[in-house]
Amino acid sequence: MSDAPQNWAPRDPSVSGSSGGPGSPGGPGKKKGRTKRPRRTGWRRLFPTWRMVLGTVLVVGLLLTGGFFAGYQLVGIPAANAGADAQSNVYFYKDGTVLARDGEVNREKVRLSQVPDTVQQAVLAAEDRDFYTQPAVDVRAMFRAGWNTVTGKGKQGGSTITQQYVKNYYLGQERTVVRKAKEFFIAIKLNREQSKDQIFEGYLNTSYFGRNAYGIQAAAQAYYGKNVEDLTTAEGAYLASLLNAPSAYDVVARPGNKAAALSRWNYVLDGMVKEGWLDSGERSTTEFPVPGEAKPPNGLSGQRGYLVEAVEEYLTDNGIIDAATLATGGHRITTTLDKKKQDALVEAVEQNVMKKRSEDREADRNVRVGGASIVPGTGEVVAMYGGIDYTRQYVNNATRRDYQVGSTFKPFVFASAVANGSATQDGRRITPETYYDGTNKRTVQSSQGSTGYEPANEDDVDYGQITVRTATDKSVNSVYAQMAQDVGPEKVRETAVALGIPARTPDLTASPSIALGPATASVLDLTEAYATLADHGRHGPYTLVDKVSKDGTEIELPDRKTEQTVTREAADTTTALLRSVVEGGTGSAAQAAGRPAVGKTGTAEEDKAAWFAGYTPDLATVVAVMGQDPDSGAQTPLYGALGLPRVNGGGVPAETWAAYTEAALRSSPAQEFDLETAPGSDEPQAPSGEETGTTGPATPDPDGSPSRTSPSTPADTAPATPATPAPPSSDNGTGSGNGNETGGTTGTTDGGTGTTGNSDESNGDRDGDGDGGTGALGGGFIEGIRGVRHADG
Repeated sequence: MSDAPQNWAPRDPSVSGSSGGPGSPGGPGKKKGRTKRPRRTGWRRLFPTWRMVLGTVLVVGLLLTGGFFAGYQLVGIPAANAGADAQSNVYFYKDGTVLARDGEVNREKVRLSQVPDTVQQAVLAAEDRDFYTQPAVDVRAMFRAGWNTVTGKGKQGGSTITQQYVKNYYLGQERTVVRKAKEFFIAIKLNREQSKDQIFEGYLNTSYFGRNAYGIQAAAQAYYGKNVEDLTTAEGAYLASLLNAPSAYDVVARPGNKAAALSRWNYVLDGMVKEGWLDSGERSTTEFPVPGEAKPPNGLSGQRGYLVEAVEEYLTDNGIIDAATLATGGHRITTTLDKKKQDALVEAVEQNVMKKRSEDREADRNVRVGGASIVPGTGEVVAMYGGIDYTRQYVNNATRRDYQVGSTFKPFVFASAVANGSATQDGRRITPETYYDGTNKRTVQSSQGSTGYEPANEDDVDYGQITVRTATDKSVNSVYAQMAQDVGPEKVRETAVALGIPARTPDLTASPSIALGPATASVLDLTEAYATLADHGRHGPYTLVDKVSKDGTEIELPDRKTEQTVTREAADTTTALLRSVVEGGTGSAAQAAGRPAVGKTGTAEEDKAAWFAGYTPDLATVVAVMGQDPDSGAQTPLYGALGLPRVNGGGVPAETWAAYTEAALRSSPAQEFDLETAPGSDEPQAPSGEETGTTGPATPDPDGSPSRTSPSTPADTAPATPATPAPPSSDNGTGSGNGNETGGTTGTTDGGTGTTGNSDESNGDRDGDGDGGTGALGGGFIEGIRGVRHADG
């Protein structure tokens, strides 16, 4: 061993990791330790580290990439789906009897070169303006649509034309994640295997345009009766508009859709200008091309077509089945329609309207009829009359919304008054016995003074001080316009909507004139509202479908919820008020139903439509007779139609209503109304400024001074046989014969002397203006202390 001196120093035991001798922490055999990272504390523990974030992104990226390649390899382009050969839909009455079959596919394929460039460009402007420059799928649009769906902004497709074509031709219309994923991969593959022109051609030939028309050629024929080569730019833009929602933009089947259709049509044309496909000068002179009426297959003749159309609209409007899926066929649809009641309604219209027409009368060619019947409580539509024949008159008169409902709206004003506890301008509670000034063209007054609105009564009749009951019996416009102002026009509108009149109804405007019925609700809308009154103020939307299935699988229907939207007292008091309309007012012809019934007559402006809306405890029905020129489609007055000077609600409509109701309920026992009216609703009141009980209803004498009778409440039901009128009393004097309540047996008319008049508004002048002659004893009256109530002198 060398004795050379050592050149290194011994290890310092104090240095970290050195040994400190036996038994020490840093004893022999211990390796040098690593510095430990301090643990994350406080709020930092809530957030992932950058390593975690990076790792997650990498993993997700790998999964997405792997999933994409796997999906691309696994999903191939399939054969055309079954929708390429659509089946028939079968419609049944509620009892299982076959109502109709449809589904004859109207499709004729054309080459892209046959479609005018402007028509192609219109479709691109409507659906996918970047089709020829963008990829097969628009990922951003898909994510945007998905986000809007998740956040409750509505379901959106976010699809390119390529994706829509894949959905139409290879897949289906269901909105599921699996279908959307398949659509994604098939679209990418298809875009690699076919040219843009081939895809666009396929899209134009498979898209659904409504009216059972598949493809652009079928649509050109269905809407304009021409081949696709002959379509104009304006027509092409309208057909392109239909791709978004066919049923929502057909302005012929649904006249109320015109505003929405115009908006969509303008959007398409403006898009063409923006893309440089249409000159702005030509755009400014382009006019909307109104399509022609549809020509449905003969298998839907008679009422079948109207019924099928209404059922289809119900299914699509309620989101049960979309129009494109429904049109592929294969559905078994059981309706709520009752075959016996449906046949009864058709027979009633035939006997009371159609058989009264004559080829010798020009006005008879304009007669149209619409009818609907609903069971209160269930909301089931059991019968509907849409027109003379679906193959001859395409528009459904039961669902169209373009005729004024007239005085059938007045019960909603009174119901609102009771529901809101309303009072007159001088503080008197509004009840059936409240007096109003029925002077013709009386200016409606508000709390601030005159409104400037001066509604005229029918035939310009002056009634003077009359009760609400009498004003209802006679449809006195001046009274109800003032009542609407007293209640509050907005409250009246709210009550009408609560009863079932759609809020979107044209001319449902919150002003005093709302009481006169300028709103153009459909027959079906009005029936739903009257059914709510019949069901004591409980409202549920009507239903036309009982069950739907396809391939043995039942499709879920929306729950039908019934709610108390108007108080029972308000609904029942309105029902009690309407009894006298049938028992002794303008609707006395409805007594022929042979059971307790209530109702209201109505006439549109210029007598273009006449209505009767009424109900028994178990059935609500509305019948309307309308005037429309078959050539121009313009609404026309009914003067001279059916051999009558004028067609009024208490005439043909009420007679048809009674005939149908009697037949529809013939096998059912008559039911009495179970009413809970508002307290004090039958208590007599005095005219404004007079003591209660000292005077009664006023009847203008020929010299203009009113005569009085003692007030009383009319009997609940009309007597089976006419009772002997009470003898004249000293305070009755001479009646005017103008349709107000009188206590005597005779009244001097403008042209003679008449006995008690007939309450049927179709006889003489509707509001009882006895212009001359002698009136016979009427059939509709109520015997009471007041004497005899009658309508026509």
